[in-house]
Amino acid sequence: MKKHLIAAAITAASFTLIGCAEEPKQPAGQQQLQAIDVAQVLVKPVQNWRTYTTRLESPEEVALMPRISGVIEQIAFNEGDKVKQGDLLFKLDDRPFAAVVASLQAQVVSAQAALDQAKNEAQRAVRLTERKAISTEQAESRTSTLRQREAELAALQAQLKAAQLDLEFTAVRSPIDGVISRANITRGNNVLAGQSILTSIVSNKAMYAYFDVDERTWNSSFSDVTAESEQQVVMQKLGQNDFAYQGHINFIDNQINPATGTLRVRAVFNEADQQLRAGSFARIKLAANAVTEQVIIPERAIGTDLKNRFVLTVGEDNVLQYKLVEIGERYGKLRAITNGLQAGDIIAVNGPARVGPGMPIAPNTVNIDSDGVAFTLTSSDNANLMAKQ
Repeated sequence: MKKHLIAAAITAASFTLIGCAEEPKQPAGQQQLQAIDVAQVLVKPVQNWRTYTTRLESPEEVALMPRISGVIEQIAFNEGDKVKQGDLLFKLDDRPFAAVVASLQAQVVSAQAALDQAKNEAQRAVRLTERKAISTEQAESRTSTLRQREAELAALQAQLKAAQLDLEFTAVRSPIDGVISRANITRGNNVLAGQSILTSIVSNKAMYAYFDVDERTWNSSFSDVTAESEQQVVMQKLGQNDFAYQGHINFIDNQINPATGTLRVRAVFNEADQQLRAGSFARIKLAANAVTEQVIIPERAIGTDLKNRFVLTVGEDNVLQYKLVEIGERYGKLRAITNGLQAGDIIAVNGPARVGPGMPIAPNTVNIDSDGVAFTLTSSDNANLMAKQ
């Protein structure tokens, strides 16, 4: 009995071993790999852009104050309107000033008559002196009286001119072209000469943007820029996506500020639509003159790992590798890489969205599209393209 059991066990074990030996194995080469778009990096000559923040300033801004004291009789403008130089804005009560002018005009007439009389007497004194009819002292007295009358008339004429100016100044007119603010003091109120601010006017034909460039950046990137060269800049207003406004540098300060180590620079923007307002916050982009070759890749190919930026490159056996990079300027949907990549490197175009370092992939080679992207400021067309990037 025992012999039969032992034989059955040996037979079953034999069949089990045969089954295990005949079980097929999965070849390693048949492992399913994920298809990933890859591309060789571009190398392009580029110009770096520097970005600065600023507040717009008007080239001409007036806090309008009266030249004389008086009572406001009329406000002759609509608040917020555009005004021209010479437009009437405020009218003060001119009756007291007109009365002073009339009084001085009468005094001038009287002084003129006195002067004419003094001239006649001086001329008679000359004739009488020749005939020895009057003394020399009397003749000199009449000549002295003539000089006094001339001085009195000249003083009255000067007072009359001043009074006429005061009368003219009762009409407060715009000294510049621009946009006027609201009236700070309304009709019926008394204003003081040179103290009361009636309103403000700002010129709107152009706008200035002052910004400070650190000394190191200026010396390395803009040392050959002068006001005469009219270096081009572009500007973006708060809330806008594009740098839609083009201007140029028209002033560079004559010294570095030793307290901050910066150089004050001014750009001017001439805007036909007059959409720029003084006091607006804006961002200025200034192109460096130096042209350098840099690696260019799509923005989406860059991943973020805490404080680091990285790119996945394709290594041996199509295995993805982790590469730390330093990024430069953005050009449309592309980004310059200043360190970490070199010509000939192949990267995962879509970044680490579905893959990671050490993963084998099935590469699908594509090209990085750089059509319509301006990398250098070599023409006005390129300037327009770069302003939108």
